[in-house]
Amino acid sequence: MTSMTFKGMDIVSIRDLTIDQIEQVLDLSEKMMPYATGEKKCKALDGKILANLFFEPSTRTRLSFESAMSRAGGKCIEITLPQTSSTVKGETLADTIRMVEAYSDAIVLRHPHEGASRLAAHFSSKPVINAGDGAGQHPTQTLLDLFTIKQQLGGISGKNVVLVGDLKYGRTVHSLAEALAMFGAELTFVAPPLLQMPNETAKLLESEGVKARLCSNLEDVIADADVLYVTRIQKERFPDLSEYEKVAGCYRIDNILLREAKKSLVIMHPLPRVDEIAPEVDMTENAKYFQQAFNGVPVRMALLTMILGGF
Repeated sequence: MTSMTFKGMDIVSIRDLTIDQIEQVLDLSEKMMPYATGEKKCKALDGKILANLFFEPSTRTRLSFESAMSRAGGKCIEITLPQTSSTVKGETLADTIRMVEAYSDAIVLRHPHEGASRLAAHFSSKPVINAGDGAGQHPTQTLLDLFTIKQQLGGISGKNVVLVGDLKYGRTVHSLAEALAMFGAELTFVAPPLLQMPNETAKLLESEGVKARLCSNLEDVIADADVLYVTRIQKERFPDLSEYEKVAGCYRIDNILLREAKKSLVIMHPLPRVDEIAPEVDMTENAKYFQQAFNGVPVRMALLTMILGGF
């Protein structure tokens, strides 16, 4: 299988990729590291234009896509706020996509509604990359998460990955759990009952022979964790604010908790964080979430060049 199998491909769900394809992306991401840091120059996407359509707030995803495209020699056009686009005039997403594809070679879409990227891919003749759709999927975050785990631990298979926090509304953990299962990782889900992993995700994992351990007490599982993947309790996703208030601040990672952890524990977070990881943890060898955020650049460079035929 060559990278040409990616050319023109939509990336809406992590399930759009096979294990072999994911490994291709991870391998090329490693090769992209000196280009992502600016140590070397890359012109693989010279003359290519990426349209970044962000109808929800974003810092890391939007900026890393922009950085990735620029580091690869291409350019970006963008919508960063819904009120700056013709959607405020009543234009449908389908019509927006039809117009934007005329101005670009690929489209990155973040949207508050689950399924928006799949709809966009249906109407676009250019590749569409899902940058997060509601509480649905976030496949490029998953790729950089896998890359970070492999980078820090040397592999993914057999590692005990503990996902903690908002597992119901957190789209990053939905994609990541599916991908980790594909790679043979062990999964532990830590959340209050209100925020446990959705049944459809749990059933999908079970259908593939993966039985995740479920619990609500992080102290019970921290000692066995190889990776602690922490997520923010997402206030903006709760339809009922009173439900949010019941679970806000229920988990906090600090140095006292880490006394029970392996020295090699890798702590990750898709960011932004609020108070779920104490600032004191930033200075530990375990904290890898800022490296994780940077890894979005080489990973997205790899994916964009493969999709747009730069490699």
